Formats: sequence, C-alpha cells, structure tokens
Amino acid sequence: MNISPIKTKRDHARALKEIEGLMTAKRNTADGDRLDVLVTLVEAWEAKHYPLDLPDPVAAIRYHMEQNGMAPKDLVPYIGSRNRVYEVLNRKRPLSLRMIWRLNQGLGIPAESMIKADEPVAV
Repeated sequence: MNISPIKTKRDHARALKEIEGLMTAKRNTADGDRLDVLVTLVEAWEAKHYPLDLPDPVAAIRYHMEQNGMAPKDLVPYIGSRNRVYEVLNRKRPLSLRMIWRLNQGLGIPAESMIKADEPVAV
C-alpha cells in the first residue's frame, strides 16, 4: 500500500488530491482500503493543525432548536421558567450545571459545547 505520514501542508495537499481520485473506490478493494487509510490520516492531521472551536453555549442551544424545530417554550423543562429561558437565550443568565445536565440528558446537546472556560457557570 505504501502510505506515509502527513507531515507538511504539501503532504496534506497530496493526500487530498489522492483522496479525490479515490472517491469512487468500492469498499473492500485495494483502492477502497487506501481511501479509508488516507481519510483517517487527513482527519488526524487536520484535527491537530486546524482544531475546531466549540460554539458558545447559547449558539449550541439555538442551533439545536433550529435543527429540531423547537421554540423557546420547549426549553422550559430543561432550563426553568419561560422567563429564565429568555434570560439564557439573551445571555442575561449563565447556564447552571443543572441546566447543562438537563439539556444534555433530555435533548442530547453535548455538554462540551455548553461549557466554556471563559464563561462562569452558576451552581
């Protein structure tokens, strides 16, 4: 198979070009296996060199609401009163650990995206 690690931007560009040529490869073939290995290498290199920053908590909640056709009133069981929901969505009130836990358990919003080191979390 002769695949080498990605160490430079040039190696990354070559791997992407090769992946592009292998996109129609069938599974369980030599080309399909090569594609799988190259994609794994590229993903690892990109995660190291271009890490994605998590969205802020309110953006994560709003994204989840948009994707699931939810209105602010749908967050009452997870955040509290309707007034409290609007305070959170308008960044007037930080999320408490209890809110984070409920949003994670009830709606599947990743806790990592609701916890930011630079934002205080009420207990």
